[in-house]
Order: sequence, then C-alpha cells, then structure tokens
Amino acid sequence: MSAHHYDIAIVGGGMSGACLALALSRLSLTVALIEATPPDSSRHPAFDARAIALSAGSVQALERHGIWPSLAPLCEPITHIHVSDAGHLGQAHLSAAEYHLPALGQVIELSGAGLALQARLASAPGITLYCPMSLKAVQPEEARVNLTLSDGRSLTAGLLVAADGGHSFVREALKIPAERHDFGQSAVIATVKTAEAPGGRAFERFTAGGPLALLPMQEGLSSLVWSVPRAQADALAALPDGAFLAALQRAFGWRLGRIEQTGVRHVYPLIMTQVSWPVAQRTVLLGNAAHLLHPIAGQGFNLGMRDIDVLVRTVAEALAAGDDPGSHAVLCRYWQQRRDDQARTVWLTSSLAQLFSNDDLPLVAGRNLILTLMGRCQALKAPLARQTLGFGSL
Repeated sequence: MSAHHYDIAIVGGGMSGACLALALSRLSLTVALIEATPPDSSRHPAFDARAIALSAGSVQALERHGIWPSLAPLCEPITHIHVSDAGHLGQAHLSAAEYHLPALGQVIELSGAGLALQARLASAPGITLYCPMSLKAVQPEEARVNLTLSDGRSLTAGLLVAADGGHSFVREALKIPAERHDFGQSAVIATVKTAEAPGGRAFERFTAGGPLALLPMQEGLSSLVWSVPRAQADALAALPDGAFLAALQRAFGWRLGRIEQTGVRHVYPLIMTQVSWPVAQRTVLLGNAAHLLHPIAGQGFNLGMRDIDVLVRTVAEALAAGDDPGSHAVLCRYWQQRRDDQARTVWLTSSLAQLFSNDDLPLVAGRNLILTLMGRCQALKAPLARQTLGFGSL
C-alpha cells in the first residue's frame, strides 16, 4: 500500500501543534496531525491541570490566525501584574492602561483549551487527525519525509514539524542536539481560592526557594505555580490542605486576603531544554521540542506562539513565491527570524530563575534595587513589559 502524502505533517497535538495546524489550514494545505493521546483524556500531558498566561502578543497572533474566538470564552484577562521579592521592599507594577491595552494577557486552563482546539480541528479544512497514534519511525529524504505510525501505516510529508514536547521523539530520532539545565526545582501547581477575588491581578513573588506566581482565573479563582527546591516539592504538595494553605500564605502574603481553599496539587520538575539549531532536513522543531523554559514570567507557550506566527508567515511567503516550504533555504529563513528572540528569552528566563532563587546578600540587594528602580522609572520597566506582552517593541 502506498503512503499517503501531506504537504505538512505535525507530530504533537498539544497547544503548539494544534494551533499550528489550525493556522496552516487557512493556507489550503493538506496537514497530518499526529497525537498519541486524546485531548479529553486526563492523561494528556499537554492538556492537564495547569493554566497558562497568553501574552497580549499571543492573543493578537491567535486572532490573526482565526483561533482566538474558540479560546476567548475560556480566558480571564490580566489587567495588572505585581512583581515583588518576599521579605524585601523592591517591587514593580504593570497595568494594561499604561500601554493602552484592554489586557496585558489572558489566562486559560489547558484542559479546556484542549477540548476547544479539538472541536476546531474536527471541522478545519485540510487537516487529517491521527489520534490516538504515535510516531514510530522518521526518515527524511531529499524530497520528502517518510513517517511510520504506531499502527503500521506510512505517511510522507514535504515538511515535518516536531511539536512533540520536551521529550521529543523526533528530536531524538534525528539526533538533533539539545542543551539541558536542571534548575534543581519543581513547580507545585494548584488552583486556589482567596478571600478577595483577584479581579484581573496577577502576582509574581520571588521567595527564597524560587518564584511563586498567582494568575487570575474565571469564577474568582487563581492558578498557583510555586517553584520550590525539588527535595521539598513532593512533601509540600502532599501536605493536608490546611497546612499547605498556611505555608502558601506565609510565602505569598495577604495581597488577596486569606487563601481559603486549594485544589489537587501536581508537581512538575523544572529542567530547561534548548536546541541551538532546531532545523534539520525537511524538519523544524517547535514549542517545547525546541525550547522548554522555566515558568518564571510565563514565557513558554508565548515563545512557541511567536515561532508559530513566523513559521506560518514563512510558509505562506514560500507558497506565494513558488518555493518549496520544506526546503533548506525556506527553513533557514524561518530560523534567521526566530533565533535572536529564542536566545534572548531562554537567557532571560534562566537568569531570572537563578537570580531570584539565590539568598546571596549582594544579589538580594541588587535585585531589590532593580525592582525598586523599575517601579519608579518607565524606561527601566520597558524591557520587562516587552517580554511580558510578547511584543518586539513598545
């Protein structure tokens, strides 16, 4: 039986893979989307209990690609961001009004996002969904990429996009080198309820063990991302609710009043992965397959969304010029547009994670001076704002 051919095959149907497939479907291309786990499964690693913050830039990109209307009803806007260092005076604030925006970003639960994207994929033109199905073999050739699925079927594609996460099968199969850095931390994730509703306020608080973020969610709830030393994470997450809430109250403070309730806690190890050259023969790595970041400043999916935006534009330009979207020249054009942003974002998140998880007195004094100056000077705050908003300039 001959292999079925697609213009583009995407491995991984999480946020990055699903959004890319939907964006490409508007270019009248045939797209194969290969995903191992149905999005409505509680075991789906990409659509689990976490919530993520979509930057204002990501929201604009999702609007450009026609995806935002499916996600908007599930989102809670961020109108203010408060950054502080526990036990010290340094702090900074960002507000949507400062930048003439309706919101600095939007918070969405990944489980709901998965179902919404699945519904769109089911009706999008040109997309064939192979799910539940995994990739068992990949062999790039000069004119195509040969793929073998877990049920034995064979596919070919002009371009292969690996959006299959931090433990990317495609990256390993093609022996694309990746640098890893273990932060020695784990993130404790939970949904919490506070006496005072967040009302659009997001908080990034730096504690001795690592950064603690609270993101506003619908129904007056907040999503907690608490980075702590790995040796403490499991024990912290396993505490009875009362003891966990007391520990969280001590670390976060009283900006939202008493922290009254917590949902189930989940623990994720924090290990950075970066691919310095995420382009191979007729293949490009995208999202966490190319860069898995520390959650500080919420840059993970937002960096991936900028990758998606540029990749779709590069493919569209190649088609308009009569070029092959999977050719080496086209993929290099894509990477030339993305490498500086990727390198800068990886460096920034890693540096912040290490700077604000260190109790060395000169570093403590220095970071509090920085936060204090940022709180008083718009020019010094602009780099943080640019990164948070997901825009190249303000």
